[in-house]
Amino acid sequence: MGSFPENLTDRYRRFKNRHFVPNAAHYEELATLGQNPDTMVIACSDSRVDPETIFSALPGELFVLRNVAALVPPYETGGKFHGVSSAIEFAVLNLRIRHLIVLGHSGCGGIKAALDQSAAIQTEAHFISRWMSMLDEARIAVVNKYPDGPNAARQTALEQEGVKQTITNLRTFPFVSQQEESGRLSLHGAVFDIKTGSLNVLNDSRGEFFALA
Repeated sequence: MGSFPENLTDRYRRFKNRHFVPNAAHYEELATLGQNPDTMVIACSDSRVDPETIFSALPGELFVLRNVAALVPPYETGGKFHGVSSAIEFAVLNLRIRHLIVLGHSGCGGIKAALDQSAAIQTEAHFISRWMSMLDEARIAVVNKYPDGPNAARQTALEQEGVKQTITNLRTFPFVSQQEESGRLSLHGAVFDIKTGSLNVLNDSRGEFFALA
């Protein structure tokens, strides 16, 4: 095991002195009383897209789950390990969040891999392609819609469809659909454009994205 990265050591010290110490009372309150966020964000693991930065959130305000392409598999109870499902279960039933946001983004590598299987280096286990197979139907629909279109149009379209598919999959979780139907939980979709900083929000009833002014 190598030594801890020096640049991160310096950044930690900067955080400790400039952010933690001046807000020590807030951190002590979080440590003593626990977390009580009203919003969960399911976002991509992409290092360029940070939910806390985008929404100017302080520690304790957002419960964040990040994975490749911000996807949620449909509800199922087989197997042993369900990291995504357990995080959603904890947020909805224990933290009692009021809002669940699925946050996609431009230039997503997972979406690119879904469109082009050769776009990502993979092992023989094909972890990435298996994960992105959740969007197989959406990918076929997008390719059919843009048969001769530029790759950028397909990429943008599938990034939006990925958010829609994740929301559809979220509603297969009984406890999510029950909370939503009772009015105690709202599901939201959005796509962040890295280049322009714009946030396009899903109008669920119309199935379209609109720029947030």
